[in-house]
Amino acid sequence: MHSKKPALIFLGLSLLLTLRSSFFMIPEGTQVLITQFGEIQGEPITKAGLHFKMPFINDARYFDKRILTWDGDQEQIPTKDKKYIWVDTTARWRIKDLRKFAETVQSEQGARNRLDGILDGVARDTISNHNLVEAVRNSNAIFENIAAKKVARDTQIAGGGVDAVAAAIEEEVTGDIEKIAKGREQLSKLIVERARTELAPFGIELIDVQLRRIAYEKSVEDKVYDRMISERNRIAEKIRSIGKGEQAKIAGTMNRDLKEIESEAFRKGQEIKGVAEAKAVAIYAKAMGGDPEYYELVRTLEVYRNTIPAKGHLVMSTSSGFLRMLEKSP
Repeated sequence: MHSKKPALIFLGLSLLLTLRSSFFMIPEGTQVLITQFGEIQGEPITKAGLHFKMPFINDARYFDKRILTWDGDQEQIPTKDKKYIWVDTTARWRIKDLRKFAETVQSEQGARNRLDGILDGVARDTISNHNLVEAVRNSNAIFENIAAKKVARDTQIAGGGVDAVAAAIEEEVTGDIEKIAKGREQLSKLIVERARTELAPFGIELIDVQLRRIAYEKSVEDKVYDRMISERNRIAEKIRSIGKGEQAKIAGTMNRDLKEIESEAFRKGQEIKGVAEAKAVAIYAKAMGGDPEYYELVRTLEVYRNTIPAKGHLVMSTSSGFLRMLEKSP
């Protein structure tokens, strides 16, 4: 009896190992290829759950069926307008044809090696065939906004509702912006279209590519900053020039208004003075007409007061008309 126990234990273990080798579990987001002595058997199994295979002679190779990411190495690329820039790209991909994938690149690491060579090369060729601005901006919407603002601004300037200096500054700043033919998003699509064709034989589906980061090479960056500083200084000088012109215009307007005010004040003053003198003449005339002798006396006394000094002597002839009023005194 005891001699049969080891045999039963061995038989149980063998059966357990056979059952364990016969079934395998596929988690969610995973797909499996069954191989027999290294050769692929049948179609990929993509449904999650418990599955059966021939024990000992079949192997289950697991692959991811989710969307995977690829991050390229940062590399230096010259653009069409001779700007050396550092470009950092990223992409999303997945296994579309598992059988072809396993036969060519065999694993995710092999796929990433292929992605490195193909995507880096395609990205380099695409970017180097376009100007830098194409990799930076996505559209020319800024020019459309400027055109719409310009129409509204010109209308407001004509009505005096907008500062002409601010309008000139805006035009100067936006004048340095270059229009694009494709843009960053379209460049990414061009990279995807070219690379997708090259990756298809490996069972890889390329979903999208993004230019994650773009930076100037250090020596070029210094030159660009110097040019930006020079441009901003030029804009500042133009702003100052416009400001001085506006200052002179305001000063001229102020002086003209001042002259107009002074001229109007002088005219009104002369009118008032003329009216006053007319009234004085009328009063004098009325006084002379009512009592000529009294008026003559008053005027003569005024002459004496204004002529004879307060201190001193005045010698006059008896025939002088100046003593006429004195001669008439009783």
